[in-house]
Amino acid sequence: MYFDAHNHLQDDALAPHLAALPRDLAALPLGAAVVNGTCEEDWDRVATLAARHPWIIPSYGLHPWDAGNRTEGWFPKLRARLDADPRAAVGEIGIDRWMLGARPDDPRLAGLRRAELPEQGEVMLKQLALACSADRPVTLHCIQAWGTLCEILERVNLPARGFLLHAYAGPAELIPRFAALGAYFSLNPAFLPPAKSNPIGYSFPKAAVLQNFKIIPKDRLLVETDAPAMPPPPAWQTRPLTDHLSHPANIVAATEGLATVLELPLDETRALVAENFHRLFG
Repeated sequence: MYFDAHNHLQDDALAPHLAALPRDLAALPLGAAVVNGTCEEDWDRVATLAARHPWIIPSYGLHPWDAGNRTEGWFPKLRARLDADPRAAVGEIGIDRWMLGARPDDPRLAGLRRAELPEQGEVMLKQLALACSADRPVTLHCIQAWGTLCEILERVNLPARGFLLHAYAGPAELIPRFAALGAYFSLNPAFLPPAKSNPIGYSFPKAAVLQNFKIIPKDRLLVETDAPAMPPPPAWQTRPLTDHLSHPANIVAATEGLATVLELPLDETRALVAENFHRLFG
């Protein structure tokens, strides 16, 4: 079976495809997927999907892009979500320096107040503390702030079961420090080379990111899609939706890519990912 450590099936962009997606994923077959809420407005959709599909592990969090638009009652709402479902994880949360320098008219950030990094960190730490109190797994987002994130995590309590650095694109030198804190690292298929025939070691935009997965401890490796975001190169896509949307069935591409990086058979890689997934997410 395949296991997707991070996606967003509740995203509006996937709404037209929701009837077909469960059939597509059952055909893989998919064992489980962690569906991450990012703001107060989408937590209901995550809960509805999790109630409908037992293979979904719901996760609720306030994403750093949405931290600036949080309501006064956001934290009690989040606590109530976790109290209502013992399977639920915390995420997607984190810090993001990229958004602070993004173009004013970037459509991905339309309507959002861009919280500065200290404010993002404050929101993240409240959610981390909540996860620690019930030992829930946490999914962390980070862009252009990996060193800052590592320094923060080294100063605070973290869930005993660990946490996920989704779509890890940080530097190699931080991997041992994150791993010592209990981090898991998920490979996203957007990191893969443009053709399956290309060797992993040759030069392409994400070559250095992909090479890092060779040095991550094997018991901390996971795979993800981040669907509908981060589509893989066309040659790797399992079931294309559009040029800019990723189908959650692209978890196959992520797993095949990890097998290629590790130079392991696909079945052995799937078993490794399954074991790691169950250890973190239950």
